[in-house]
Amino acid sequence: MEAGQFVEKIRKFNRYYASVLGKIDQEIYHHPFPLTEARVITEINYRNGCTATEAREKLGIDRGYMSRIVQRFENEKIIMKKQSAEDKRQYSLYLTEYGKEIYTNLVEDANRGVEKMNRHLSKDELAKLVTSMETIESIYSEDHVSGPDVLIRTFQPGDVGYVAHLHGKLYDRTYQFGRMFEYYVMKGLTEFMINTGGGELWVAEVNGEIVGSIAITKSTDSVAQLRWFVLNEKVQGMGIGKRLMEKAIHFCKEKNYQHVFLWTVSTLKAARHLYQKYHFTLTEEKANDEWTGTTLIEERWDLDLSGVQSMI
Repeated sequence: MEAGQFVEKIRKFNRYYASVLGKIDQEIYHHPFPLTEARVITEINYRNGCTATEAREKLGIDRGYMSRIVQRFENEKIIMKKQSAEDKRQYSLYLTEYGKEIYTNLVEDANRGVEKMNRHLSKDELAKLVTSMETIESIYSEDHVSGPDVLIRTFQPGDVGYVAHLHGKLYDRTYQFGRMFEYYVMKGLTEFMINTGGGELWVAEVNGEIVGSIAITKSTDSVAQLRWFVLNEKVQGMGIGKRLMEKAIHFCKEKNYQHVFLWTVSTLKAARHLYQKYHFTLTEEKANDEWTGTTLIEERWDLDLSGVQSMI
């Protein structure tokens, strides 16, 4: 087998298993403890007496997000904090009795969810599945530094608001976009939630934290629009933007769209570079003076999907 065939088979497995993982997360981790919060509870249980910084760094969670989780857990009596005798600025985290009860319930729910998912498998099939998983884990663990856990999945309840949050925060901090831009994003997302027909929204997670998104919406029966493509700057360079783009284009091909277009602004250099890489072409420009104190140039980029089969 040629090297390129190995790569394609691995990528095919990755695409399939990413959807499996998304289904597992969606069915097992739900309100009031989504995946990231469940992982924090688990980490505190395993590392009894760890600090918030230690847990955050181990799980790869944003500092502000971790702070909100810890504050909520303390308010709800899930955890308790004890001041370090060596460093008064540090606090060790412990599960309360109520927290331990929640952890036990999470484990039981997770076990039931996995058992339900594999109910149709025979004992021999289960043994092969576990052996294969152990083999993959072993190969990638040997002499390798474990990298971040990246997941691309379809959106779940609660994700859409966070997608709007990512846009508002990133574009205000980096490009000084104002409130009207965030309103524009939220308005479009609200309309999409009312009618998702012919479209889909995906989010990217790194170690359980949402760091990006991309979406396809239906324009006509043959034309789709690519929207809400955003990526936290701290994870750029990890190939996540490429994976999101490929997910969106692959979806368009599956839905038999003949054409896809998007709108961006001329100042988004990294995004424009990615669009060019996937053979989008600049077809239209118009001025926009609503989002910042200066005039922006909005750009429309178009892609004929008949020529992208080899890229996915």
